[in-house]
Amino acid sequence: MEETAPVQQSESGIIQITIPVGMLHCNCTIIGDPVTGEALVVDPGDEVERLLALLGRHKLTVKAIVSTHAHIDHVGGLAKLHQFTGAPVLMHREDLPLYQGMDVQAAFLGVRTPELTSVDHLLKEGDSLRWGAFEAKVIHTPGHTPGSVCLYLPNQESNLVLPAPKLFAGDTLFAGSIGRTDLWGGSMEQILDSLRGKLMELPDDTIVHPGHGPATTIGEERQSNPFLVTA
Repeated sequence: MEETAPVQQSESGIIQITIPVGMLHCNCTIIGDPVTGEALVVDPGDEVERLLALLGRHKLTVKAIVSTHAHIDHVGGLAKLHQFTGAPVLMHREDLPLYQGMDVQAAFLGVRTPELTSVDHLLKEGDSLRWGAFEAKVIHTPGHTPGSVCLYLPNQESNLVLPAPKLFAGDTLFAGSIGRTDLWGGSMEQILDSLRGKLMELPDDTIVHPGHGPATTIGEERQSNPFLVTA
């Protein structure tokens, strides 16, 4: 079957491919540099064969695999993608118990427990991830899970100029909503602190790529998101 995933390639030379994977339609994103062929894969929740086909089609080599958080729909394909690419797996320390307790999540959904893999690098607030011409900043945004992180890609970094900054927000911020806090380790107080104290500090034109659903912007969410609009 012909792959129909949207491919976004700007004049500045970024390859960005986002496809919903798995039963819960987690947005998995490949961010590639067409010059160096290096790529980052964010939240490979499932359907690793599709991801490998896209990586091969665009001649990309995975430099790192990042989990924004350790819910089963975002990490189900981690082990297989790691096995095929050899790329290190990155996750925040606070979500390790959630990842290592994957059998509990699988039982909750009534699905088979996915294979687990080792986590090669523990992310923390302020870390920088570099691949090709790109550099993303790690923002720790607890609330949806204790170790939820977002990746912020400025629109001017070194020799790279993007039309607008990008935020890969996992399940912390959605178009018109925010991540649920009624699952393992969730906290409404923490997620609101993360949103108002960190994400709402980003420029309005920042394009937000959530873990589910369509893209939005920080400015749009600041103005219309019912969880963020203040009287």
